Amino acid sequence: MNNLRLGQTVLHYRKKNGMTIREFADYAGISTSLISQIERGQANPSLSVLELIAKALNVPLFTLFINEINTDSLISRKHDRKKVYREDRHHVVYDVLTPDFMKAHIKLLLMDLHANASTTESYYSHDDQEEIAVIMKGPAYVELEGTEYFLDEGDVVRIPPNVRHRFLNKSDEPIHILFVLTPALV
Repeated sequence: MNNLRLGQTVLHYRKKNGMTIREFADYAGISTSLISQIERGQANPSLSVLELIAKALNVPLFTLFINEINTDSLISRKHDRKKVYREDRHHVVYDVLTPDFMKAHIKLLLMDLHANASTTESYYSHDDQEEIAVIMKGPAYVELEGTEYFLDEGDVVRIPPNVRHRFLNKSDEPIHILFVLTPALV
């Protein structure tokens, strides 16, 4: 177990709960000095201490350990990337650019939209994420809440949660759009 990473996790959750070290130590029933040592990665807490910390933070015990990082998973090689196709497997292809996609808070996708195609017949909307789209190659159109906008290479559109949208390619060449998706802030 990486004590520094464990300490960073405890510190993160303590601050997220808005507690000082003293408040947290009193609430958890652990000494202030031990909490400080744990957060600085200078202590190797027992299982019973970790259980007290998890209970005080109101998180499952395993949460304190999920930040262990396999650094190999932080690299995404072009030839290994996963592709996601729309249901017809024809006009829209997403390249998943984000390494360790399921654990990331920010997700990057590169969409290839074929000539004279649209992302969907109707609209998308996301309840729980915000989206930024960067036109990487070719002219594109985006429809936001029924209004169509022309976008040239390098143009960027921000799509907040719950905004109905879709992308259109009215040209005879494929276009590429880079998407950055983040969880919506509450």
